[in-house]
Amino acid sequence: MSELPKIWLSSPHMGGTEQNYVNEAFAQNWIAPLGPNVNGFEQAIEDYLGPGNHAACLSSGTAAIHLALLHAGVGAGDEVLCQSFTFCGTSNPIIYQGATPVFVDSEATTWNMSPEHLETAIKARMAAGVKPKAVLMVHLYGMPAQIDKIEAICKQYGIFLIEDAAEALGSSYKGRKCGTFGDLSILSFNGNKIITTSGGGALVCRTEAQKQKTVFWATQARDQAPHYQHSEIGYNYRMSNIVAGIGRGQMEVLDKHVALRRKNNEFYRDLFKDSDLVEVLEESSEDAYSNHWLSAIIFKKSDDQRNNEKLRIFLQANNIESRPLWKPMHLQPVFDGALFYGDGTAEELFKKGLCMPSGSNLTDADRDRIKKAILQFME
Repeated sequence: MSELPKIWLSSPHMGGTEQNYVNEAFAQNWIAPLGPNVNGFEQAIEDYLGPGNHAACLSSGTAAIHLALLHAGVGAGDEVLCQSFTFCGTSNPIIYQGATPVFVDSEATTWNMSPEHLETAIKARMAAGVKPKAVLMVHLYGMPAQIDKIEAICKQYGIFLIEDAAEALGSSYKGRKCGTFGDLSILSFNGNKIITTSGGGALVCRTEAQKQKTVFWATQARDQAPHYQHSEIGYNYRMSNIVAGIGRGQMEVLDKHVALRRKNNEFYRDLFKDSDLVEVLEESSEDAYSNHWLSAIIFKKSDDQRNNEKLRIFLQANNIESRPLWKPMHLQPVFDGALFYGDGTAEELFKKGLCMPSGSNLTDADRDRIKKAILQFME
């Protein structure tokens, strides 16, 4: 193992003011799932996303998806069409609700849900006598999907659309910020995201009433009464005032972090510009603006010596972290036998791809080490 310091895939990057908000919470004894930092963080998110968006801060992005499914009326026996090429946090809440995920393949350009495969899946399920209750799509690695086409399909068939923008805060499509599409949107502030609260997420609602219902569910669905009374099942999903303080500080450096991640993507594109083996995921049209949360590559051609897994192992030996692309959900043992509509695009990407170090805190020295290691491997 190299004695050089570890270069991480995507480590937390503090801006410097987070501690002030956290200290203030301690000084005021606001150590609870409510308080000035929660309110302030929600307001900062709403200001960033623009009018018509109401943020409810929660314990995780997964919790946000779970409550979005509640808003969609998803329950036992329902079907939800879900992007297959994603993290399990997208799909697992479908199971929490006793519903069945039906997985939809990606398109080769954005790596996100294919509008064509989505419509095929809807038609097939309706022909089988089942109308899907909701669609769950993802902006993978910060790359915007063709969300306008997906929205149009969902409206045509009257299906609730949930936008998983966990990886896409700071990205936009046709000038509109990711996190503002669909019937509801979700964000994540996990430790490796573009901004972090260590753990946390938000459900972005379109009305204040939806937000208040979300907060009600997230605080154990306690009725208005002097005693503890509950007419609905609730959840312990509210964000604490402490971690929300971190979020308030992180929002102050969000645009800076996006610029730094995009700089990393430019670095990889320049590094591989003359390669006939490797392709870097980048915007396929001017409609998309990616935060490039993670810069990812695929091997267009590979052999026993030069492929994504060999590169991952080589980088690891040089104390540089990289990571395989998401293994599609329809290939996961836990979803064995699940319905899938597609042509194998996500599976091919998984076989050929690798996520490269992409943190906004990468230094020029870090990038120089990465470049030298990759060039050594490729030669």
